[in-house]
Amino acid sequence: MNRYKILSGTSFLAIIVIWCIITYGGLVAEMFVPSPSAVWAKITEGATDGSLWANCWVSTKRVMIGWALAAVFALPCGMIMARSKVFNAIIQPIMEFARYLPVVALVPLTILYVGIDESQKYLIIFLGTFFQLVLMIQDTVSGIDKNQINAARTLGANRWQIYKEVIFKASLPGVLDDFRMTIGWAWTYLVVAEMVAASSGLGYIILKSQRFMGTDVIFMGLIFIGLIGLATDFVMRLLTRLIVPWHKRLGEQ
Repeated sequence: MNRYKILSGTSFLAIIVIWCIITYGGLVAEMFVPSPSAVWAKITEGATDGSLWANCWVSTKRVMIGWALAAVFALPCGMIMARSKVFNAIIQPIMEFARYLPVVALVPLTILYVGIDESQKYLIIFLGTFFQLVLMIQDTVSGIDKNQINAARTLGANRWQIYKEVIFKASLPGVLDDFRMTIGWAWTYLVVAEMVAASSGLGYIILKSQRFMGTDVIFMGLIFIGLIGLATDFVMRLLTRLIVPWHKRLGEQ
């Protein structure tokens, strides 16, 4: 574990060293790549006046609510698709079609249908993750050993008991992994969600700074999106270990 932490820290340190070399060494103009000190100055400024933390909170709330709604609806839909050929035949073509639609192209429709308040931001995150998550859960549930289901039927379990006690529990490790992956995708749609009628959020300050070539603020926003994303990934990994402690991936200690 210590070796893993050292290697992880070294990789981040290498990025910072390269960043310092190309900026302080004058290899790239600061208009294109700001120096670490310039970005740090913006971070300090935003942290001092509280605007940075406010924007982080707003963006985190939007991502988590939009993703949570997708997870709540995708879980039963994906599980039923994996078990019902009729339901799968009806729903899967729609899911396969919808998951290829670029979310940014749906922004005008979301504004038309739900307006420009917070609901529109949640909907963008939802649309960016729901369809892929349904298919991922379907694939995870489809991989369950059928012998477990047959054994439950032999013991007299009804359909609800099979879903609750066998299918859900057997697929839970994989479903939690699916959740962890799609949280990462949800963060990638944040800037799209904050494109229109937003007055706060990390995506908003990135788009606003783009107009004035404020690359130092853009880097600050990107760094904090990445840091919060790493934090959510860590929380999901921790929850997976707590909920399904028996589940181990290849390479884990």
